Amino acid sequence: MELGTKAMWEQAVEQLSIPNQAYIGGEFVCSQSKQTFSCINPANNQLLSEVALCDVADVHNAVTSASKVFQQGDWSRQSPQQRKKSLLKLADLIDKHADTLALLETLDMGKPIKDSRLLDIPSAANCIRWYAEAIDKIYGEIAPTAENQLGLITREPIGVVTAIVPWNFPLLMACWKIAPALAAGNSVILKPSEKSPLTALKLAELVAEADFPPGVFHVLPGYGHTVGKALALHPHVDALAFTGSTTVAKQLLMYAGQSNMKRVWLEAGGKSPNIVFADAPDLAYAAEAAASAICFNQGEVCTAGSRLFVEKSITKEFLSLVRKAMNKWQPGNPLDPEVTLGAIVDAQQLKKIQQYIELGEKEGAELLQGGQRVRQELGGFFIQPALFGNVENTMRVAQDEIFGPVLAAITFTDSNEAVNQANDSQYGLAAGIWTSDLNKAHLVAKQLKVGSVWINHYFGGDMTAPFGGYKQSGIGRDKSLHAFDKYTEIKTTWFSFQG
Repeated sequence: MELGTKAMWEQAVEQLSIPNQAYIGGEFVCSQSKQTFSCINPANNQLLSEVALCDVADVHNAVTSASKVFQQGDWSRQSPQQRKKSLLKLADLIDKHADTLALLETLDMGKPIKDSRLLDIPSAANCIRWYAEAIDKIYGEIAPTAENQLGLITREPIGVVTAIVPWNFPLLMACWKIAPALAAGNSVILKPSEKSPLTALKLAELVAEADFPPGVFHVLPGYGHTVGKALALHPHVDALAFTGSTTVAKQLLMYAGQSNMKRVWLEAGGKSPNIVFADAPDLAYAAEAAASAICFNQGEVCTAGSRLFVEKSITKEFLSLVRKAMNKWQPGNPLDPEVTLGAIVDAQQLKKIQQYIELGEKEGAELLQGGQRVRQELGGFFIQPALFGNVENTMRVAQDEIFGPVLAAITFTDSNEAVNQANDSQYGLAAGIWTSDLNKAHLVAKQLKVGSVWINHYFGGDMTAPFGGYKQSGIGRDKSLHAFDKYTEIKTTWFSFQG
């Protein structure tokens, strides 16, 4: 599709109505405290809106409403076909308002409008539509029994589900969680990141337009240490789905244990290895993919290929290709459809990235290029992608999730060393393998302790494939039919017939 011009999108900003109220019980409301927080455009550090700052009182109201409507069965006892109809209408509305949603996403977290409009928003609509179409095609089971017995195995919605989602893919990550949860018949409370709440609030408007029963869906903007904590501790929240840092994920597990042992599903951090063997089918293509794997979405991606493992015999040649490829990713105004690298989400995240670049040099890694703050005339938070060479896998730039465009290049001599170094991480989310030897690719993939492995490409998969991690990268899977495991209870009903 044609994306238009920067001037067109800038004009659209002038006409944009920015949502700023919480959505509780089917109504758009201010927070109980009447307090707000500032929503900032990271491309120019200018105020976008003051958004309702929810707290514990608002959490109580939302959970009470969600629990009540669940017990009433307004949604939970609808037929799958009825829920399907509402979800399909919501997906159509997302498509209808795609320009507005894309603009809000770009203004709120700094990603290029090209990515928002062509990737994030269509993918969110597709996710809603996929689960809508799936829910009336899932069957229960019948246990093998004696002829005078019958064992029924059925799925039921779990109850009130809280989704706490990150700021890097605000709408898409929300849909990965709310779509299967709603399709299964649950009531859902969405807590967006305070750094990027706007598309979640716009989504609430579309839910209202799609005629969902009031109280089935709520949106609570606010801080993690207040709203997120209160939701995780609430005794009437039955399940919590989270995407974010490993540190916060561990806190949520503790809160669940301190309260009602609610189900907790986590997609946490990553430090994904991208392994390039000397026999890769196309080194130039692999280099372009390596650059994309760390520069896409400003490197603010949990699966970013932030550890680049290169076979020693091709290190000089391949890193030269990577440098050229990374030079194509130049930071610029996110509203320009030609720009591929936008702004870092806020000043705090930019400072964190800069500190890690300084740390990498202190640790002895060689900064081959990039790492400088740029485009300061725009007033926002832009940085050149950084490439480190001579990195040891034990260095913090190779172990810590930086969540920015910082690539650490590490050499290896054979498959065993590559696997051992790749697995030497607290994380296990994803990995890439580049080789012409499919036997090698298969054997290496089996040894990697990660949830997704991509062969001769990076960022693969679609809604049919589950997504999640090993180790401290999380618990449970988003996407695919496997996601229903998180939002349903399995019940056995056993009949014994007499005579």
